[in-house]
Amino acid sequence: MDRRIRVLIGKPGLDGHDRGAKYIARALRDAGMEVIYTGIRQTPLAIADAAIQEDVDFVGLSLLSGAHNHLFPEVARILREKGAGDIVLFGGGVIPEEDIPGLNQAGFKAIFTPGTPASAVVSFIEDEQKNRS
Repeated sequence: MDRRIRVLIGKPGLDGHDRGAKYIARALRDAGMEVIYTGIRQTPLAIADAAIQEDVDFVGLSLLSGAHNHLFPEVARILREKGAGDIVLFGGGVIPEEDIPGLNQAGFKAIFTPGTPASAVVSFIEDEQKNRS
């Protein structure tokens, strides 16, 4: 039997709003994925360590505070340094369009902005998983 897709959803930094992260976590769970939600106000190191310990395939970060240009690349950097650069990264939140190319360059395969249907995130993960197989 194939292993279910494992996804960690993290909220780095001081952003205390997690409605969107919980919404995506539930949608991924309902799509048959195993989801680990780290909760709010996590450090990039804590998120990276949890992703490695949980042996996840994907890490999704959610941020509304505006610190995405620092916190998202920091999670990516730590994962690479710890030998987990193969984990697929995606993000979401209130992220200006002009910041997305830099986040892609930092290692994020997709950035989902407000209004993106949860089904688009599910499809992204399923497609990426197929490409990895």
